[in-house]
Amino acid sequence: MAVPTLTPASTLSAIVLPSAGNLSDVAVALPFGIYSDSPAFISGAADQVAYVYKKLGGDILDIELTTGNVYAAYEEAVLEYSYLVNLHQATNALPSMLGKSTGSFDQDGEIVSGALNVALKYPKYSLDYFRNYGKAFALEGGLSSNDPIYSASLSTVVDVQDYDLQNIIESASISGIDVNGNNVPYAGKVGSKKVVIRRVFYKTPQSMWRFFGYYGGLNTIGNMSSYGQYADDSTFEVIPTWQNKLQAMAYETAIYTRNSHYSFEIKNNMLRLFPVPNIATPQKFWVEFTIPSDPWTESEEGVDTGVNGVNNMNTLPFANIPYESINSIGKQWIRRYALAVCKEILGHVRSKFNIIPIPGESVQLNGTALLTEAAAEKKELRDELKTILAEMTYPKIIEQQGTLSDNLQKVGQKIPSLVFVG
Repeated sequence: MAVPTLTPASTLSAIVLPSAGNLSDVAVALPFGIYSDSPAFISGAADQVAYVYKKLGGDILDIELTTGNVYAAYEEAVLEYSYLVNLHQATNALPSMLGKSTGSFDQDGEIVSGALNVALKYPKYSLDYFRNYGKAFALEGGLSSNDPIYSASLSTVVDVQDYDLQNIIESASISGIDVNGNNVPYAGKVGSKKVVIRRVFYKTPQSMWRFFGYYGGLNTIGNMSSYGQYADDSTFEVIPTWQNKLQAMAYETAIYTRNSHYSFEIKNNMLRLFPVPNIATPQKFWVEFTIPSDPWTESEEGVDTGVNGVNNMNTLPFANIPYESINSIGKQWIRRYALAVCKEILGHVRSKFNIIPIPGESVQLNGTALLTEAAAEKKELRDELKTILAEMTYPKIIEQQGTLSDNLQKVGQKIPSLVFVG
């Protein structure tokens, strides 16, 4: 029997990376297509094919990749760069963006609604976070805070010493009116919450006038008709402002209790008056209180305190960085990272056929080596970018400028001062 003549259809691999990409093929090959509408990205992805072809020796040995693999690797590299830069900017901007407007995002991380291109803007720094945190302490001092301070009144009864403030306030909250028939601003807000009593007084609170001098203190309150704020014997010392505030608060409390011969104690929101009320007792007392609020809801209707705004990195209105906004530094990093991704893909392909038998011999492919190289290169590129960005945080920039300023002063001190001769 005659030996048949073999006529193979091809002597080449079925998949071989061409030496150049095609602009028209890029968009349909992208897994996410986030940058498919960017002509600059399309051109960059097509150019990446030639770069990969040359770097991996395509003109010497076949590269078992498609142009689609390269386009996808390029897109992955751009997204990885955007991810790392956005992480860096989140570190810079988060303190000043807490509580500010967030946004809605689609499946690709693009902003659907909300602030646009925030990641490309230089944020205005503020102390809103510290101010918001400090308001919790300010509330305990009776100062401005995020939680409103309400006022309620009660009428004294002769020989009745104890009054249930919780019940009085809760009843007014349910009915919406107080004992005098006036509408209350805390209607429907108390429910089963235990109110926090902040202050008890029997006359309208006022800041003490003539804080300095013998008309102040524990005896008589001065007036504005004679000497004004300061008395003849006023003395002044250089002391912190907070000391004056604490002294004023102590004096006012003394006026409301010692000077009037009345005092009180509160246990479990039960008010006990001393001495026991009689016909000479003021007929009405007032209390200031706050209603505990859920930290995740606004304290007042119509007041935006930032509860529904940015709360962490996840809600920052950062979209993928536009390809056109990435400069030459970033684009070179992207090319190198995309090459490492292509190595990784090629390594997986060649690892499937680690050893290929040929007549009388076998060929061992370098799939494992490519995977190892790709993993090392990707890690090195990430670490390189992270290190550079870490040196560019705003605190680091301030530190560098401070060092530069100190060094300039040292140089200036060594410059001789010339004597002018006329």
